[in-house]
Amino acid sequence: MKIMLLLVIKTYWVIFPKDKRRRCIFRTSCSKYVYQVTKEEGLFKGLIALKYRYQNCRSGFHVFENSVDESKMMILPSGQLLMESEISERFIKSRLFTSKSK
Repeated sequence: MKIMLLLVIKTYWVIFPKDKRRRCIFRTSCSKYVYQVTKEEGLFKGLIALKYRYQNCRSGFHVFENSVDESKMMILPSGQLLMESEISERFIKSRLFTSKSK
């Protein structure tokens, strides 16, 4: 069954080229993350990773700059806090993180 999930992800990569896929809010894309988890830890963990990413990689997140250390952070729909190292580069470079006081 693990092979089936890996095959579905690989098929997704072939059918939808990278430039046609929905952009992920995470630094490691959702499909790549689920693929890695499934390959390394098995089907059950892969399905848990898929569910987590599906529930959190959508609208409803909030981005902000921590005023204490000026690090960039994101609050996911689940309430989990992502640190800068986990957030997609496109969000870090975007105007979402520009200071409002300028």
